[in-house]
Amino acid sequence: MEVNLEALSKDELKKLRADVDRALNTLETRRKADAKRAAEQAVKEFGFSLDEVLTAGSAKGSKGAPKYANPANPSQTWTGRGRKPNWLNDALASGKTLDDLAI
Repeated sequence: MEVNLEALSKDELKKLRADVDRALNTLETRRKADAKRAAEQAVKEFGFSLDEVLTAGSAKGSKGAPKYANPANPSQTWTGRGRKPNWLNDALASGKTLDDLAI
């Protein structure tokens, strides 16, 4: 299917773009549903549900106890492992030390 885009008006081009976006969203939704059905069938062959398999990976290990807290919002914590959160980087940039933020 070839469309002569040069011959279309601005409104026709906008409608075409909206139609294409809608078609892409529909296709993606359909493909996700197909993928989910295939995954459910695959885990069913092993005697599990998809939820059982997906939640099994979440019990790998604990995050660890928080060691640092945001003084402005104590519910924001960091264990000292992994990437530093933005609030910690901001606090360090403003002159605070890790000892100042320790719990």
